[in-house]
Amino acid sequence: MGSEPGPRPLISIVCTVRNEQPHIAQLLDSLLAQEAPFEVVIVDAESRDGTFDILTDYAHRHPGVVRVWSLPGSRGFGRNEGVKRARGEFVAFIDGDCFADSNWIREIRGAFAGAPVVAGRTVAVGKPKYGVLERVELYQSGYDVTYPSCNLAYRKALFERLGAFDTRFITAEDIDLNLRAVRSGAAIHYTANAIVYHHMRANFVRFLYQAFWNGYGRKQLTEKQGSLWARYRVRRLISGQRGFIAWARLTAALGGYAFRVVIGVGRRLTPDRPAAAGATATGG
Repeated sequence: MGSEPGPRPLISIVCTVRNEQPHIAQLLDSLLAQEAPFEVVIVDAESRDGTFDILTDYAHRHPGVVRVWSLPGSRGFGRNEGVKRARGEFVAFIDGDCFADSNWIREIRGAFAGAPVVAGRTVAVGKPKYGVLERVELYQSGYDVTYPSCNLAYRKALFERLGAFDTRFITAEDIDLNLRAVRSGAAIHYTANAIVYHHMRANFVRFLYQAFWNGYGRKQLTEKQGSLWARYRVRRLISGQRGFIAWARLTAALGGYAFRVVIGVGRRLTPDRPAAAGATATGG
């Protein structure tokens, strides 16, 4: 007779948020519906809109499952602090303006049998014209390293060995982490059944704002990792720009890239990483 399957490993769901009052309850409800065992570790970057009050209420109603801390800092910094406090063998990242399919963690957990890094499928909800544009893909050793951290999971030991997210990045800290993972020999497994739904930007100005800072982050990426243009699928990038919205996004991203070129003189990113700080806890 075959041996009985062992207990399912604990997955720590890590999220950093700021001013996500319209979405945070939907996110938490979707996470609490996941396959056990799991815990939800959230770092709030000093929200001013009532987000933290909602978080603490969930932490008090679900002690030991929802665990909340408050401290200022970037997305990468908040996620790093969350991972430090995570008790699971694996960590799964999601953002505050997202919510998860009920089978998300089950699919992530199963995919870890094949690789130490798992990326899922992110589905945009909201205004369709702001959600149908494809990522600007970047490949390393045959792997797409642009899978976003709103639906990304790591074996915790690998995450720690890589040195965590680089907190100097404004954006693209997830691409940087994925690059380092692949260069260390790790595989990234993509599973389309691990679905996260992402609320798109509410208006055109915020859409362009996001594109601008994405371009800024891509320039930071080249500062740290060296020239990456040969690894982009440039022809696909250009051919994929159809319509005003697509070209507006590309223009805003190039503007962010150029802005970093100008203001980054004398303070380019290097492979060195700064140290992190502490936090205050609720619901631990």
